[in-house]
Amino acid sequence: MSQHNQRPLTVACPQCQKKVEWSEKNPYRPFCSERCKLIDLGAWADESHRIAGEPALDESNIDEWLARADRGDDR
Repeated sequence: MSQHNQRPLTVACPQCQKKVEWSEKNPYRPFCSERCKLIDLGAWADESHRIAGEPALDESNIDEWLARADRGDDR
C-alpha cells in the first residue's frame, strides 16, 4: 500500500486533547495550535510539569561536600 492511500496519523493534542493530524502541514505538532504549545511551555517553565525521579542535587553546599570527601568524612 503506498503512502498516498494511507490515512494520516492523528494524535491527541497534549494540552487540549483535540485530534490533530501529524504532518508537515502542522508546524505545531504534536499540539493543535501555537496557543496550546505556549501553554505547555509555560507549564514547564513554572515547573507545573515535571519528570518523575529523584530531586535534583542541591549544589549550594558543594564546597562543604568536597571538603568532607577530601577528609574522608562520611557524614
